[in-house]
Amino acid sequence: MSEKFQKEINAIYEISKVLGSSPDIKVTLRSALVILSNFFKISKGIVAVKGDEEVEIISSYGLTREEEKRGKYKLGEGVIGRVAKNGIPIVIPDIKSEAIFLNRTKSRKIEDNTKIAFICVPIKIKNQILGVIGIDKYSEENRKFEDDLRLLKIVAGLFAINIKLNSFYEAEKFSLIQERDLLKNQLKERYSLKNVIGESEKMQVVFETVHQVAKTKASILLLGESGTGKELIAKSIHYLSDRSDKPFVRVNCSAIPEGLMESELFGHEKGAFTGAVSARKGRFELANGGTIFLDEIGDLPLSLQPKLLRVIQEMEFEKVGGEKTIKVDVRIISATNRNLERLVQEGKFREDLYFRLNVIPIIIPPLREREGDIPILIDFFTEKFNKLHGKNVRINDRALNFLINYNWPGNVRELENTIERLVLMSKDDIVDVENLPLNIREFKRTFERDVENISLPEKGLPEFFEIIEKEYIIKALSLTKGNRKQAGKLLGLTERQINYKIQKYNIN
Repeated sequence: MSEKFQKEINAIYEISKVLGSSPDIKVTLRSALVILSNFFKISKGIVAVKGDEEVEIISSYGLTREEEKRGKYKLGEGVIGRVAKNGIPIVIPDIKSEAIFLNRTKSRKIEDNTKIAFICVPIKIKNQILGVIGIDKYSEENRKFEDDLRLLKIVAGLFAINIKLNSFYEAEKFSLIQERDLLKNQLKERYSLKNVIGESEKMQVVFETVHQVAKTKASILLLGESGTGKELIAKSIHYLSDRSDKPFVRVNCSAIPEGLMESELFGHEKGAFTGAVSARKGRFELANGGTIFLDEIGDLPLSLQPKLLRVIQEMEFEKVGGEKTIKVDVRIISATNRNLERLVQEGKFREDLYFRLNVIPIIIPPLREREGDIPILIDFFTEKFNKLHGKNVRINDRALNFLINYNWPGNVRELENTIERLVLMSKDDIVDVENLPLNIREFKRTFERDVENISLPEKGLPEFFEIIEKEYIIKALSLTKGNRKQAGKLLGLTERQINYKIQKYNIN
């Protein structure tokens, strides 16, 4: 198998993965164009959808938002309008020498000596033209574009299914708009939390759990890697509870020396130890009536665990050096990035305390498992720090692609710190790849090398397309609630054809 063929397979595979990964079709199409850029070095790419009288760019690579907005063409007008009207691909070897290339987006410098080719292919299902895909490539003398055209037709086929399914989805959504408006406030309350950003499925599970348990008195254990936002979730639980007007007190169990931990938690009387010149309230007493958040609970010294267990069970304790029993009413939320079950097995954490804390566990997913939230968080932090530092920084498409593909071991905290640094250090208000930290740039290169080593189907391209075809049939059946005839229409298949393929792929 040639290196070129393998490269095409890898590109198609990556594109098939991102299509349908987000309800926002503009996001998925743009991600697919970024993949095309990575594999085949296109300088620009656009996807335009066809309306009744015109065709309009809805997603792009290498264009600004303002340039996208200018990309509107009447059917038959310019290259994009002609392809959208006639459904026939057009290849222009040099855009400077072709009058029908309008450059309406004003994103190309036509006066440059560089030769740029433009390849435009219709996006269609059967005879229905849904739009076009167009790419810019630097052109060489006497270069032929058969391979580029063939690959772009395959990609256009994948786009066509995605756009068709999305149009069905939008139509269904529109028909339910009145019901949506009725439930809008309820859903907003149920599935979102103040100051916590996340639209991914895993974060929606977290939000729903938080709303279910917020008004209870049960102890909650937040589990997740460092930087995932456990404290934000803890605060959300507190402010959604009946204790919201009472104190929220945070204790970082890993930051307080063991010798001072008991005094910090439970307070001390005057003269209890050297330096105790006056009596002091502990964190539990300060949190009375409200919530105490025990962060990094896995680092709590073993010697203090029995006293904490007593507070959880009896809601009472004595200060260091004191004899008077103090009663409190405190909601306990704890958090850790450590494996408490393993600590219990190793004798470093009391089993009875673990069960008391772990009444309701909530797992906060790492950022690498909620990829759809990364662009949203990047936009949020960019806007936040632009406003905070009085700047107007924009992250270009190339840099954004690196940021989205990075695995963020430090999670949301690392992402926030990175965006603030980029905003502060930007000299010309544009963040490009060379402005990114070295670890992010190097990770992208490692990722690309890994993609090149992707395993291919044993039977090659035919088997690969069967895998993709099966996935789209399942998705269409899901959208149409199992209606084979409607699913067939979405995919451009007759009822007989889709029945055959359902039987062929053993789809239940």
